[in-house]
Amino acid sequence: MRVGNLRGRTDKKTGGQPGHPGKTLCQVPTPDLTIDHVPANCAACGLPLRSIAGEDYLARQVFDLPVPVPLVVTEHRAHRCRCAACGTQTRAVFPEAVNAPVQYGARIAAFVVYLMNYQFVPEDRLATLMADLFGVSLSRATIGQMSRRAAERLQGFAEAVRERILSAPVKHLDETGFRIGGRTKWLHIAATLWLTFYRVSPKRGDILTGVSGIIVHDHWKPYYTIAGVDHALCNAHHLRELQAPVEIEREDWARRCRPCSAAPAMSPIWRVIRKRQSVHGSSTSSPAAMMPSWPTAWRFTRLSRRWRSS
Repeated sequence: MRVGNLRGRTDKKTGGQPGHPGKTLCQVPTPDLTIDHVPANCAACGLPLRSIAGEDYLARQVFDLPVPVPLVVTEHRAHRCRCAACGTQTRAVFPEAVNAPVQYGARIAAFVVYLMNYQFVPEDRLATLMADLFGVSLSRATIGQMSRRAAERLQGFAEAVRERILSAPVKHLDETGFRIGGRTKWLHIAATLWLTFYRVSPKRGDILTGVSGIIVHDHWKPYYTIAGVDHALCNAHHLRELQAPVEIEREDWARRCRPCSAAPAMSPIWRVIRKRQSVHGSSTSSPAAMMPSWPTAWRFTRLSRRWRSS
């Protein structure tokens, strides 16, 4: 049985809310093209009118894409010149980006990389799109090569992002499985408010090394093997864990626990955890020491009756 969405109903109307900055299309003072429409005949008597545009007119503007044009082919010629003094012939050097007799330019490569890696357009559909819109015939191999070359140029940037995240006082860790070449791989992320570092691995347990400070995660057990860090648990996951007891088993304690996930101290939750530990003979009360209890504390479904009756 599936549970409902965590987003509850509100009394807000659909659409833009009061105070929201609008993005209505507005006329511009200097259009790129102007077309004058002059009446041919008088609307009253029907006599011909002089086809001269006057100052009294209404204006309407149409925003559209320019007419597609064929690809612009630029030929680079590296000339060889002879020195008048010693007779040595010297060949000019091609620009670094011009490295083949025939190739696609940087703009096409940038467009392909953007659509593939940011808009997630599959390679086959991307090849069709480029052919339909621009008349550019690209194979899957060419598209993949453009993406790999862009990734190679960004290695320094990716390493800088990784180092900044590792040195941040708080970072979020998560992982998800996805398919690459018909095989299951794992996408690991480490993120702060402003930065996200992506890393692909064949193993789910290939956790990022060199981590320090506070790590926020979904209480997956391997994260607790990271040494020298403090743990903070993701409240979004807690709310999803509580959704099933609320909707399926109609547990009132789970409904009352959900609002406290927004409180910094989460005191009602800590009271539940402490109560569970007192039942099992533990006197530990510090949040850091109680951290290993979180994975079980958030699987309340079967234990709730024991807590309510004790």
